[in-house]
Amino acid sequence: MANEKNQQNLSSLQGSLTGVETFYVVDYQGLTAGQLSQLRKDIREKGGQLIVAKNTLINLALQAGGRDFTESLKGPSALVLAHEDPAGVAKALTQAAKGNDKGIPSIKAGFVEGNKVDLNFVNRLASLGSKLELQAELVGVMSAHLSSFVGILEAYKTKLEGEGESA
Repeated sequence: MANEKNQQNLSSLQGSLTGVETFYVVDYQGLTAGQLSQLRKDIREKGGQLIVAKNTLINLALQAGGRDFTESLKGPSALVLAHEDPAGVAKALTQAAKGNDKGIPSIKAGFVEGNKVDLNFVNRLASLGSKLELQAELVGVMSAHLSSFVGILEAYKTKLEGEGESA
């Protein structure tokens, strides 16, 4: 019979994964307690969550959701869930890795918005701005085009009014 504590941990892990469309499997071995604490804080600020659990439990929880990451769960692993901003969480992970000479945490695998992705994709995602920054940029571009469009309409209106007076 399975250990009761493991059953509880598995149930908790499955609950944490409910509704999560983006997560990363990372290797955290070599981080000090202080670095791990800082990493948790940075990830939490980006709307994510770092979960350290046994590989067997992580694998069972992922497989229960139809996701197979068996090949990535070698050595110490943690799950980093991105509840709000996949790019922001990926950026927090890569910045933490650049912040030490060992390159830890290292991303082993990723699952972004329902799709399994490779490390190149995660690195490109980390190079983007946060979701909020990208939305703000989109609004800026759209408002500039709308402003130009309004200017064109006003010029056309003025032209039509000028032709109406001369007729």
